[in-house]
Formats: sequence, structure tokens, C-alpha cells
Amino acid sequence: MTMTAFKPRPYQTDAIDALRAGWATGANRLAVVLPTGAGKTVVFSHLAKEMLGSLNGRRVLVIAHREELIEQAAAKLLAVDPMLRVGIVKAQRDDHADADVIVASVQTLAVARRREAIRDIGLVIVDECHHAAARTYMEVLAHFGAWEGTPVAGFTATMHREDGGLAEVWEDVVFRLDILDMISDGYLCDVRGKRVTVDTLDLNAVRTRGGDLVDGQLGKALEDSGALDAIAKAYLEHAADRAGVVFTPTVATAQAAAAALESVGITAAPVWGDMGREERKATLARYSAGDVQVLTNCMVLTEGFDAPHTSCAVIARPTKSASLYVQMAGRALRPAPGKTDALLLDVMGASTRHKLASMVDLTAREVGEAEEGKSLREVAEEHVAAEKRRALAARVEVEEANLFGESAIRWLRTADGVWFIRLTGAMFLFLQRDPGTRLYRMRRWTEAHGAHAPKEDVARPLPEALAWLEQQAKILAPHAFVARQARWRSGTPSTKQLGLCRRLGIAVPRGASAGDVADLIDQDRVGRVLGQLILPVAA
Repeated sequence: MTMTAFKPRPYQTDAIDALRAGWATGANRLAVVLPTGAGKTVVFSHLAKEMLGSLNGRRVLVIAHREELIEQAAAKLLAVDPMLRVGIVKAQRDDHADADVIVASVQTLAVARRREAIRDIGLVIVDECHHAAARTYMEVLAHFGAWEGTPVAGFTATMHREDGGLAEVWEDVVFRLDILDMISDGYLCDVRGKRVTVDTLDLNAVRTRGGDLVDGQLGKALEDSGALDAIAKAYLEHAADRAGVVFTPTVATAQAAAAALESVGITAAPVWGDMGREERKATLARYSAGDVQVLTNCMVLTEGFDAPHTSCAVIARPTKSASLYVQMAGRALRPAPGKTDALLLDVMGASTRHKLASMVDLTAREVGEAEEGKSLREVAEEHVAAEKRRALAARVEVEEANLFGESAIRWLRTADGVWFIRLTGAMFLFLQRDPGTRLYRMRRWTEAHGAHAPKEDVARPLPEALAWLEQQAKILAPHAFVARQARWRSGTPSTKQLGLCRRLGIAVPRGASAGDVADLIDQDRVGRVLGQLILPVAA
């Protein structure tokens, strides 16, 4: 029996189930859309492992289009199941004879003799499948039976099936997870946007080709307008303590942007597609190590780039494409220790006839217009609240709660992802996810009676559930016990607190306050309690 190193998250399992259910109905070219940071490589690695047993000895082929994606996929497959035989086919490498799963470059498979040598394929997985309408992909997919019954799964962070012939490739998008769900569940950071307006930048003079601004003209407009100096100053003002990535339309612009950042004291380095492999690898390693604060790039970090400590993305490649914007912005949204949110700096002209993509295009939901200084989640919640006010004007409004940093109540989360409010040493409130939905039920735990539901046990959307629980907290506990800004929290940890942490094996970071240590203790204790509970469910 093999052990997997990565246990899939609930939504990752749902995505696999949706693919298998779709194939069972007779469709065979199905796509899954997961936001950047949702772990699509983990999903298709588990899918490959699960499907192998039902392929009657046939094998799995994973198709990717860039070297980094191929190496990442192979590594993740082995992490999910070290017993898998994983082969790589690209350039001079041709390791497929004894492999259970073959990870191959689409450029290599485009060579007829290379793809014809690979036999017995029972499942095809396409990474970054929004490229699949290209002729090369179509030829490769046709060769492996994509239109003759071989099940095909495509994965991407963004895809509009009506664009670029994708509707001819993908019969259905069977699972789609919105970025707001990922933010609400704590899998991605919340994100704020800020415009960097350059009065001398005239985007109206930049032509459009293929539905988007022409790279060469856009790069020249940015350089001639002084926009790169404006970007450097904006970074110094708004993101001086953040690791970041700058997206530019041309190699020359990437190099000039790095020089502009260096001139204001921010360590920066450019990377681009034709850069030497070892030089690019060394530059990325310097960024990961913190020796370089900002990477500037000509569109090479939109896919397969994994640096969770990145907390700022500069969109110095204004775009009309929501898909491209999502690819760029998504690089900054992965959570990391000490990272509370992500910042997007959008470079804009004083005015433009072009409708440019912005932060609100990260979500497929209607959330209204982005507002300066407000996070995506705040914008979405305000939009939802406004819609409710219009539709239910006579209903008593529920107090808005903002879990991510703005609430006056001290919210904490267990290692298993359960949100809770500690009231006293013998009582806390927590949220229980309603099975099979994106709704939540409110629960109270007391030392005397364990966990129990309220009299009106209603599953509510997250904002309503948070507001309801906060109201209960204010009724049931003294303000100082539940307030996020209580005066005692900024003091020095007590000897009793530190001794308890030592006994429990809790590591206390250097410089932690009394409130920080109390949070660590409560997270440990509540996590242990909930880990042993059989939770009440609705009747």
C-alpha cells in the first residue's frame, strides 16, 4: 500500500469527482478552471494516480509547454505517490518505455516520430489548457485519440471557451472555483489594487492587435512617457517592504524597469524568455533567497512561477485581456508566513479609450467597480451587501464583518482551517462548514456541554455567519476578552504564558506580544478540542 504525501483539499477532490462524472456521461474532453495557487498540479497528480487502476494497463500522458511546468509536474507526481514510475519526454530526454505517467513537452510531441513512439495512452492531461486551440496541441491531442474516446482533462487558471477556438477543444468546464472562495477559505491572500497614473502615458496611441494592445508600441509608450520612473517611485512609496514581480510588454522594458528600481535603492533583476537557462535559474534563486527584492519580466512569469513570498505584482503591461491579467496578478496571491495580503499596482494613462482589465476581473462574480484602498473581498462584500439592501429593504440589516484584518473582534483559525472566537477559557464560538455547500453553521463549545447548535440552526453565507457570530461574542464575553485591539495584547508575555507554551511544545517567535502568545495557545487548545469532537449536524 502506498502513502501519499499530499492529501487533497476538499475542492481538489470535488474537481476530480466532476471530471470522472463527466467522463461517465460520455463526454471526453473536459476542463477544470482553478485560480492560481489552488494547486492544479496536485489535482491532476491525484487524478493520474487514481485513474491508473482503471485504465487496464494503459498509461497517463501529461502535456505541458514550458520546461518549468514539466519539471514541476514530474516532481509533484512523485510527491503524491513516490511509487509511481514517472518519465519525462522533452528535447534529448526520452524516458517513457517503463513509465506509468509520462510528462511531455508539447513541442517535442509535435515531432511525429516522437509522439508515435509513445503508446498505450489511456488518459491525457493538459496543463495550462487555455493554449490547447493552437495547431500544435490540436495535432497532438488528435494523435492520442482526444476525438475518439480517450478521456482528456485540461487544467488552467483562466479560460474563456469562446476565445481562440477553445470551444472546439473543450466540451465542457466541469469544475470552476472562484478566487473569492479561495480568499474566504484562507487558501489565497486577499488583494488590494492601486492605480499608478502616468499623465504623460498615452495609451490611445497604442494600436490593438488580436484583441489586445501591441507589445512593441506599448513598451515604447511606457519608456517614452517616463512611466518606468513613476513605477519605481510608486513601488518605493507603496511596496518598499514587499517582494514583487513587474510584468512588462518587452524585454527592453523589463531591463529598463529593473534599472529604474535600482536607481531608487530597490534591488531588482530582469528575466526574459531567451535568457540563458542557467542565468535565469540563478536569478530566480536569488529572488527566492531574498537577495533580489523585485523581478522584472517580459511575460515569462505568468505560468509555472512559484514564489509564495511574492506580495506585490506591478502590471506594467496594461491589458484588455482578463485572462492575461489573472495570470499576472495571480503570482502574488499565494499565502506565506507573515504575509497578510497582496498588492496590485496597475499602471494607467491619464485617460484611455481602451477598457483595461483590473482587480475585479480576478473573479467571475459581479462585484462592481474596484475602489482605491479596498481589497477584492471588501469590494465583493460591499457589492453583495448593496444588492441585499436593494432586494430586502424591509429586512433588518446584519452588521458587516470583515474577517481579514478590519474586524474589531479577535478571530483565530485552527491548523485544520476552522475559524473561531475564544470567549473565555471554558467557551468559544466557531464556524462549521455545511457539507456539500459554501454555507456555514454557527456553533458554541463550552467545557460543561461540549459543542451545540443555536436554536435557529440555519446555514448562512460566510459574511452573514461571521456577523452573527460576532454579535454573539459581544453578548457573551467582556469586550477585553474578544477585542482585537485590547490594551493587554500589546504587553510583554507573562511567565505563566511562556511556561505553558514550553509544556505544550508551542514555538514562540522572538518579539511576540502577550496577545500573540495568547493566540498561539488558543489556536493549539481549540484545535485539540475540535479534533476530538463529533460535531452536531442539522436535523
